[in-house]
Amino acid sequence: MALDLHGDPVALTAALVDIPSESRHEKRIADEIETALRAQTTGYEIIRNGDAVLARTDSGKPSRVLLAGHIDTVPAADNLPSRMADGLLYGCGTSDMKAGDAVFLHLVATVTEPAHDITLVLYDCEEIEATANGLGRIERELPQWLQADVAILGEPSGGYIEAGCQGTLRVRISAAGTRAHSARSWLGDNAIHKLGDVLARLQSYRARDVDIDGCVYREGLSAVRIDGGIAGNVIPDAASVTVNFRFAPDRSVEAAYAHVCEVFDGLDVTIELTDSAAGALPGLTRPAAAALVAAADGQVRAKYGWTDVSRFAALGIPAVNYGPGDPNLAHRADEHVEVEKITAATDMLRRYLIA
Repeated sequence: MALDLHGDPVALTAALVDIPSESRHEKRIADEIETALRAQTTGYEIIRNGDAVLARTDSGKPSRVLLAGHIDTVPAADNLPSRMADGLLYGCGTSDMKAGDAVFLHLVATVTEPAHDITLVLYDCEEIEATANGLGRIERELPQWLQADVAILGEPSGGYIEAGCQGTLRVRISAAGTRAHSARSWLGDNAIHKLGDVLARLQSYRARDVDIDGCVYREGLSAVRIDGGIAGNVIPDAASVTVNFRFAPDRSVEAAYAHVCEVFDGLDVTIELTDSAAGALPGLTRPAAAALVAAADGQVRAKYGWTDVSRFAALGIPAVNYGPGDPNLAHRADEHVEVEKITAATDMLRRYLIA
């Protein structure tokens, strides 16, 4: 059955959830979205880029709002098809983020006289490595499609506007030693033991709270993986711990890495940066973003975690996360979304788009 963009956005959410779309397998859902947009919208230029679907108006309005969402999900956990119970819609992707996609698709089809020009970008491969991200591909191949005065990502935010996002980096902290038989441990130098000082620094670390535009970002420095050991009777000569730093968007990646090095200064270890992504400042003082905050009655908070708003921030475009899903439910076997939140998000964004 074809997607009904004009009907109830709750039913549209369920229909999108019932189309499996694990990362790298989005062709079917992209096909159905493209078909529905071409049949059920007017005034939009619609194009396809890989398994991303893009649509935009060009009516000369004084501002442009970009609505963006990923259409892929993590692998299903025996939670398809969707089901409804007690005002909750269950299923893989309900929260992250097919409810947000449904709201955007419904509004594109039903808001016939918006106050802004509108761009819709529904893209693939967000849930896997950053190099595969469809939004990054669009930025490289179709950069003109990402120009806007404000970008709204439908990531789950519990019905709040979650502004900006944290940056993230990972480092591998390695210790070296000397291999020996564990029966003669004094002849060796235990690399795993040297990581004790690293863990002690992490245990005593006190994270910053940073207030930016009224949004409080809490940083975190955490061990997320330990590697080491050879056999049950060998003193190891190498060991490492991977540390993840989630930092407030007032720090650059370079400043964040320098801070991590400072935390572990003086220890007999080496530190290697393995992965990083910059955060995004909230930008809520920009006019288009401020109007969005007003439409949401000031329901704004900081975004914990990294999202694709960072890509827009790098382009100088203020961006926020706003979706009906609960971020705490993303990727869980019992993932679900409150039906009332889908309706409320639709109503709020409709007010904003026509104001």
